[in-house]
Amino acid sequence: MLGRLIVQSRRLVTMTAQSPQFKALFTEGLKTLTDLFSREKYELRIAGGAVRDLLAGKQPHDVDFATTATPEQMKDLFLKEGIRLINNKGEKHGTVTARIHDQNFEITTLRVDLRTDGRHAEVEFTTDWEQDAERRDLTINSMFLGFDGTLYDYFNGYEDLKNRHIRFVGDPAKRIQEDYLRILRYLRFYGRIAEKSGEHSAVTLDAIRENAAGLGGISGERIWVELKKILEGNHVHHLIHLIYQLGVAPHIGLPEKGNLEEFSRVCSQAGHLSPRPMTLLSALFSHPDGVQNLDLRLKISREEKALALFLLKERKTLTADLSEQEPLKPFQDYVIDSRETDAHRKVCELLKYQGEERLLAQMERWTLPRFPVSGHDLRRMGISSGKEIGRILQELRERWKESGYQAGKEELLNTVSRSEAAE
Repeated sequence: MLGRLIVQSRRLVTMTAQSPQFKALFTEGLKTLTDLFSREKYELRIAGGAVRDLLAGKQPHDVDFATTATPEQMKDLFLKEGIRLINNKGEKHGTVTARIHDQNFEITTLRVDLRTDGRHAEVEFTTDWEQDAERRDLTINSMFLGFDGTLYDYFNGYEDLKNRHIRFVGDPAKRIQEDYLRILRYLRFYGRIAEKSGEHSAVTLDAIRENAAGLGGISGERIWVELKKILEGNHVHHLIHLIYQLGVAPHIGLPEKGNLEEFSRVCSQAGHLSPRPMTLLSALFSHPDGVQNLDLRLKISREEKALALFLLKERKTLTADLSEQEPLKPFQDYVIDSRETDAHRKVCELLKYQGEERLLAQMERWTLPRFPVSGHDLRRMGISSGKEIGRILQELRERWKESGYQAGKEELLNTVSRSEAAE
């Protein structure tokens, strides 16, 4: 936590910074940046998620900054100082990125939304910090932090963070209609911050239900980023069920009648095994067509699609028989026989899906053995027919598998010598 709270007014809270995470931000690059803005009398503060993380005692991975300076004023300042500007695609929305001492700093002018279409906003720049905070999605993301340690909190975000409450800034329906992706961001942060499942306000749930169709106009790539984070967070079982209860599922590529019973089972038995997002999500599908539709909507990666199709195909057929002496062997044989470079990883995800914790631990430790015989070995024995070499290699591979991958080259080739002599 940052330190001693001082209540200055009904809306504004300040806090004295003392945490090592806060002090660790003060690189040479940041000192140069703050000195430049201070000298030109432009206000500059840390914004959004980095403030939330610092207040929670976490070191932020990305730090965004907000300022009263316009993009043109920032560009003039940096060019005058010989500071390189990069990636200025966000300039029309107020964002300028400067590279100082081999560190990138993304700085955005305070702004208000004039018009939005649920995806994009037409903005106007402002010098009013509260106006900028009011246009943000959640109270815990609407705070600013000064470099003297002062916390600027206009919507009780710090209290919500301490109490692990997730709330929209102001009217939930209005915030959602500004950007429909905020439905998924709300759910994602709920899974990250909230202590218990199911503690949502009725107003928030109504707003999500009434605006769920708006997600149909959001790009699949943006949706998949948020959905993966939901699947990686806490309360996954509750949040996916909520996605169905509120009518969100059909608008984000999930099957309209997802197999929630199977999903519940997999969450229960695999949740503690750190499954990949797609491992959990695949439980909702009953047919490969569902995965194809998901891919069309969300543009998932080739690897993610292949994993989902593999799990659908093998979750019933490739199962452990714990009564056998070697219950792991069918899984090992699958990897041995597969030509896919990621077969071992896929099988580990299948074992997570099936809740086979003991077998998973064994599989993760198992090193793929190398088949000791090659076609060259057979040619040296005088076998020249390519077709015959292929047939014999397959027979030897089966013997090698039956031996638990223990039979060596000499032992296997001896069986070839005897069989060929007999012929």
